[in-house]
Order: sequence, then structure tokens, then C-alpha cells
Amino acid sequence: MNKHIKRVAVIGSGIMGSGIACHFANIGVEVLLLDIVPRELTDKEKAKGLTLEDNVVRNRLVNDALTTALKSKPSPIYHQKFANRITTGNLEDDITKVSKVDWIIEVVVERLDIKKQVFENLEKHRTPGTLITSNTSGIPIKFMSEGRSDDFQKHFCGTHFFNPARYLKLFEIIPGPKTAPEVLDFLNGYGEQFLGKTSVVAKDTPAFIGNRIGIFSIQSLFHMVKEMGMTVEEVDKLTGPVIGRPKSATFRTVDVVGLDTLVHVANGISENCKEDERHALFSLPDFISTMMDNKWLGSKTGQGFYKKTKDDKGKTEILTLDLDTMEYRSKKSAKFATLELTKTIDKVVDRFSVLTGGKDKAGEFYRKSFGALFAYVSHRIPEITDELYKIDDAMKAGFGWEHGPFQIWDAVGLDKGLEFIAAENQKAASWVAEMKSAGINSFYSVKDGATYFYDIPKKEMVKIPGQDAFIILDNIRKSNEVFKNSGVVVEDLGDGILNVEFQSKMNTIGGDVLAGLNKAIDLAEKDFQGLVVGNQAANFSVGANIGMIFMMAVEQEYDELNMAIKMFQDTMMRMRYSAIPTVSAPHGMTLGGGCELSLHADKVVAAAETYIGLVEFGVGVIPGGGGSKEFALRAQDSFRKGDVELNVLQEYFLTIGMAKVSTSAYEAYDLGILQHGKDIVVVNKDRQIATAKAHAKLMAEAGYTQPVKRKDIKVLGKQALGMFLVGTDSMEASNYISEHDKKIANKLAYVMAGGDLSEPTLVNEQYLLDLEREAFLSLCTERKTLERIQHMLKTGKPLRN
Repeated sequence: MNKHIKRVAVIGSGIMGSGIACHFANIGVEVLLLDIVPRELTDKEKAKGLTLEDNVVRNRLVNDALTTALKSKPSPIYHQKFANRITTGNLEDDITKVSKVDWIIEVVVERLDIKKQVFENLEKHRTPGTLITSNTSGIPIKFMSEGRSDDFQKHFCGTHFFNPARYLKLFEIIPGPKTAPEVLDFLNGYGEQFLGKTSVVAKDTPAFIGNRIGIFSIQSLFHMVKEMGMTVEEVDKLTGPVIGRPKSATFRTVDVVGLDTLVHVANGISENCKEDERHALFSLPDFISTMMDNKWLGSKTGQGFYKKTKDDKGKTEILTLDLDTMEYRSKKSAKFATLELTKTIDKVVDRFSVLTGGKDKAGEFYRKSFGALFAYVSHRIPEITDELYKIDDAMKAGFGWEHGPFQIWDAVGLDKGLEFIAAENQKAASWVAEMKSAGINSFYSVKDGATYFYDIPKKEMVKIPGQDAFIILDNIRKSNEVFKNSGVVVEDLGDGILNVEFQSKMNTIGGDVLAGLNKAIDLAEKDFQGLVVGNQAANFSVGANIGMIFMMAVEQEYDELNMAIKMFQDTMMRMRYSAIPTVSAPHGMTLGGGCELSLHADKVVAAAETYIGLVEFGVGVIPGGGGSKEFALRAQDSFRKGDVELNVLQEYFLTIGMAKVSTSAYEAYDLGILQHGKDIVVVNKDRQIATAKAHAKLMAEAGYTQPVKRKDIKVLGKQALGMFLVGTDSMEASNYISEHDKKIANKLAYVMAGGDLSEPTLVNEQYLLDLEREAFLSLCTERKTLERIQHMLKTGKPLRN
């Protein structure tokens, strides 16, 4: 199907509908967002003398819903200006406009009768050939299209986005009885390539894939928590980041989602999956029923498994629900010896064998919960899907699990997993034994950089489709390694392009990373054509190794610190002035030194979800790896005829001084970090390394020439410095900043003004780098700076003096 999606209609503007509309606007699609017409006036409308016939009233529901969505945090939209791509209306006055769209997405209330009414009305105005889908989370697709035309049914299916639509990657596609195969193929590809999703074609079964497994997992824990005498805190400690799950773990996630939402889906599975071998688990434990009766639904009602309160002094305290007494109490710490054993194991996948081998209650918890999960997912094939990898994909993309159930099973070992299942008096599906008897002892394998899975009908390992557009670093790291030290791995991506992948904790940039970067550039200049700096960890880089800086400063090893900062600056300059093109591929948190690296690359291929900025002010210093210099340079480059140069410089100064961080890659253009016409954004992070490689190759083949070092940077000297100093004096006098904040700001001002030169002067980059390094070092001698760094190291949060 050769189809181009230029316009989309979203029917229903609730939280989900508005979120979907915003995400289509994110990728440049024109959106028509429609909802029902209000039947009553509000008091405000009555006071204004409005009637039910006024447009402002008729579109009140849709406009209020979209406005609320755009104000929510985290934002559903990459940039507020993208909201201009959304046009609102109502289902009476504007429904004829759906004839002009390429795709209609229904997102109304989860009631079959209402959905069928909406579809009947839409078909009167829909142009034949237009895609039409439902975002239902569980209503059978086969019932929705009954009575509709053949063309409608051919182009109709379920497309289940997960909330929030921008951030959760799962995109379930559920065929109806007459859905054309080419429609499914198109939506599968469109979801991955354009929407940035993990597309999974599911069967038309209750709750589909993600919610069927996810709700089972939560319900299983609900029943287990009382059986094992565990607390809410203990379960959340064991089911969070330690096993590659979100920080909200289990109970806090339920609070955020809403207990009523979870219960609704669980009841739906219970009512419609009578043959499920674990049917009893979908019944509600007594404590859940009590919470539902009490309306303790989570964040929406102010209390759930957790409750935020304030004492007499106004101090906030988060209380926890005691599942035995059903009363709230102060939080208890949760500690387990088994968890201590994993503190030195950085990779989550390597922790599972240790966690399940624990001799304490934590080890027992993991064996029981994984045993139940392994058995359950094995029996869902072929009920909910024919391919086991789709279950893993759904749990990773929809629930934020770093590893899916079958990947975890591989990590602990096939036989161990079977032992856990047997200990729970459960049995794995027969195909698992068949796989084992065939001599295959894992669900996945890697060959020639591609991932293979066990295909049950074929009884052999088969390559997972759709990988050709991706480069999976985990799959090529060992076979394609060119160089490695404790800080980086350099891999050959093929076609003459190298990739340097950080391997430090949180991908911080220290001496070994800098040495690895320089080595990668040496190798690329000698035997290759280009270099990508990218990884597939949770975050690109949280910045320089401030622990190293702190130790040098405390020990007053200022010569060593000066050399370390100079090495950082020199490495960044090599990124810019090497003989080969360099491409940075930032994603997630890209802070401080990670941002400085991207500022100096020839090109940035950023993931849409990139949170990038120079945040050094938070630890009492200025950017010292070329960031302060670079902003002075970029300010000068943006001086245009008629611009007030001081105002332009001030904008860049404030971006550093206020430690601004973009909430998406698109906002990074506003901050001057990404540059229009040079840097690009990709929506699907899985494609990022491959895209970065393609651009590095393209630049090399176009005849890349090493840039000439800049000697033409206009700095304003005392003219700018005076303005900055007056401003910081005023801010301190108004108690807006502290004395130490003022000192940091004045140091930055000195660098960005180019010193106290008597008149505007053209300087080179090294001149600014020397000023930057001198300012950075002088701040490291300040007691207040060391206090800030120490606070950051202890808490992970900046301290303001």
C-alpha cells in the first residue's frame, strides 16, 4: 500500500485522544480533533449571555480538553508551536471534514454501542479508501465493524496507543475479520518509521498483548504480596530499576494509572477469558476491593497505595498503605541482602541470575514471580500471538520493561526457569519441552549482527523481521570491536564508519572516555571514513565525571585539574577539526559534557526525546569543555544586520546561566544547541545509530574536508561585560541570586564577553577556551562550589546557595 498520511482525524478529545492528536502534530501531520457538542451551558457561559448555538460553546469540550493536554506535564507535544497543526471542531458541525483526511482514529468512551454509533455516522462522510481505526484497549475489534460496508471493513482495524502517546512506544495493531493484509502492513511500517513506535500486530483477544501480560503480572503480585507477608515498599523496591523496570515500580505505577483503570481491564479479562489457566488470578484480592469501595484510586483521588500529607509545620510526608490494617503509616525502608549483591552489576540482564539465586525473601520473591510469569507467557502462544518476541516487544514498549519475559528467562537459563515454574505447581506450554528436546536451549540467539527467535511452528530459530533499518549495538559489540578501554568500545558499523560507545557509569565523561574518543578519531582518520558517537543506553551522557573533578579540587591538585580540563577541551576541538566527519547521536539526558560534545560534532542526529543542556551552574561552575566558548561563538554567528548584538549575546548567556534543558530535541533549536539546516531529529530512537551512520557516510562521500580553525569570532569586550555585571549586581540586590551565583555568572560573563577588551575584537577559539578554562579552575577553588559538587554527588540534585 503506497499511502501518504497528510491529514488525520481524531474522534474524541479526552486524555488519550488529545495525546494522540498531539503526537501526530509532533511528526508534522495536520490533525482534525473532534468531540461532541455540549448539551448545557456553564455558569460562565450563561453570565456572558452565550447560547448553545455559539461556536465557542459548541467547541468548548474539545478546546478545553486540548488546552488541558497542552498544559500538562510531561508535555504531550515536542514544541508548543506544533499545536498549530491541530484544528478543533465538533461532531455535528465539522464531521463532513473527515472526507478530506487520510486516516480516522476513533478514541471515544469504551462502550461498544457508542463506538458503533460513531462509526455509522463517520461512514456517511468517510471517503472510500480512508483508513479508519479504533484505539480501544480491549473491546473485540470484530464487533465494532459489524454492519459497515466492505470498504469500511477492509480498511478498519484496532490501533491501540498506550498513554501517554508521546512517551510510551507500544503501538498494537489488531485486525478485524475483513482487514486487508496490506492495511496491516502499512500501519505496522508507519507506526515504526513515522510515529517512532514499536509496532506489534496482535490477535483480537481480550486486552490484546501488552495489557494481557501486564495486568497478569500486577494481579499476580497483588495475590503474592499477602501470601509472602510483604509490604508495599518491599514490592516496589524489588520491581523497580533493579530489574530494569520504571522507578514507579508496581504500586506507585498503579497509583499513577488509576486503580479503577487496572480493575476495569482485569475484570474484562476475567469475564472474557474463562479458559485462561490462571483465571482465578484475575479476581480481586480483598484489599483491592476495599480500596475500590473507599475510592482510594491513586493520584486522581489523592490517595491509593501512597498518600501525600502535610504535618502541622507544612512539611510534606508520603504515607504508605498497610495492607494488613488498611491504614496509612509512615514509609518503611526496604532492604534485602540479595539486592546488595547486585550493586556492582551495571547491566540489568546480568543481575537476574543473582537475584533469583538469593537466599532471602527477595530471592524467593523473584523465583515465585518469574516462575508464574514464565509459565503464563508460554501458554499465551498462540492465543494472543504466534511469535514470542512480540510479547517481549509489547512489555518493553508498553510497560517500560528493559527486558521482556522470554529475555529474562534466557538470562536465568531455560532449565532454571522450568524449575521456578515447577516450584509454583505450574507447567510450561508443551512447545517449550519440544524446543528443549530439539537441542535449543534459548529463546533468542544472535547471528551476523541480527537477532533470531525460536519460531514455534517451524521449530527453528528465525530472524526477527524488520531489523535491516536498525543497528543493534548489543549484537555487534563483540564481533565488530575495533578498540576497547574501560570507558568506551569502538565498533565498526560497516561502510567505513566507526562508532564510539560510552561504557562508563551513566555514560559520564572522564579520562578513559576522552582517551577512547581520541583513539577512535585516530583510527577513523587512518583507516575509516567517518565517526559516530552514539549508544543505546537509557541516556546519552549525564556529563563530565564530577566526582573526579571534586577529588582533584579537594586535594588542590590544580595542575592535574587544569590538564584534565584542557584534555576535555582539546578532545572537543578534535571532534570539530578532525579529518573525518563526526556525528553525535544524543538521546535521553544529554547534559553538561554530553551537550558540549554534541555542540562540537559536525552534525547532530538527535532522538526526538533528547533532554539536552549546559547544566554546570547547578554545581557551581561554568561549562569548561568548550561549551562557554561555543555559545560565545554561536552568538557571534547569529549577529545579523540590524540585530542588537548585546541582546543576542545575552540570550545565550541566560541559557547557560539558567541551566536551561530542552524537553525535546525540537526545543534544543530554540536554545541554540541544535542548528537548523545542519542538525536533524529522528522520532524512532531505534533508527538513530543507522541514521547517524548514513549521514556520516554521506558527508564522507560528498568530499569532506577538515574545517579551517576559526579566527574570526567577534567578542564585544567591556561593552558586553559592563552590561552583564550591572545585571548580576541588580539580581543579587533583588535577592534573586546569591553572592556565589553572582560570582559564577560574572565568570561566565567574562568568558562570553571575551574579557575586558576595550573594544570589539576578532579572536580565535583558543583565546576563548583559555578564558573558559581559567574561569572554571578559579571556581573550583571556591568552598561554595565544592559544597555544591558534594551535594550533587550525594543526592543527584543541584544545590542553590
